[in-house]
Amino acid sequence: MAAAQGHFSDHSDGDRGTDETADSTEANPVPPAFRRAVEALRSARLRSEIEIDPTRPPQRLAPYAYAVEAAVVEGEEDLADGRLVLLHDPDGHEAWKGTFRLVTLIRAELEPEMAADPLLPEVCWSWLTGAMEARGLSYGEAGGTVTMAGSHYFGGLADRRPATQIEIRASWTPREGLGGVPDTGAHLAAWCDLLCQIAGLPPAPADPGAGTVTGAGVVSLPQRRGPQGA
Repeated sequence: MAAAQGHFSDHSDGDRGTDETADSTEANPVPPAFRRAVEALRSARLRSEIEIDPTRPPQRLAPYAYAVEAAVVEGEEDLADGRLVLLHDPDGHEAWKGTFRLVTLIRAELEPEMAADPLLPEVCWSWLTGAMEARGLSYGEAGGTVTMAGSHYFGGLADRRPATQIEIRASWTPREGLGGVPDTGAHLAAWCDLLCQIAGLPPAPADPGAGTVTGAGVVSLPQRRGPQGA
């Protein structure tokens, strides 16, 4: 299992860079709840197929933000990739119904025959909610979209097979626990479960130490090639 590594970003405007640390300053102290939530992301134990790195979070969405990007890698292929953003507003947010929000984007390329299933978007959305439920996570105000887009190649690219990409955009409010801090490490692990599932990997063995429930009622997409470059 790999541990997620990263850094803090506590900016809400475009004037601060991503190398800003979590050290508090008189001008801009980092809330302890946000610090603990990010530390939980950094220390999460993830599947070995996951490669994860910090990335610049979106600006102006919340006073505090932290983001990671991840890919499911097998050999030399990226089978699926995505981004997970943690937002925090100490004053709370009416739409979130909480002080934390998780936002994600996941992409994967499907074989053409897979895209013919009209129920695939509904199935993929159920995988997102199922991944969190399998780890016993509570959440609210979930919403998002599942989009499929097809590509056909011509001219100098005519030798490529038609491709269909599926994209999941979603956000949800994790339930806050002790000290007002959600179990962000478990939410990251569940998100990575979804990433591996949409990449077509078999379920990971159960990890009793992580409180994981895997293998029950889980259906993965067949193995597929990774996304192709232009």
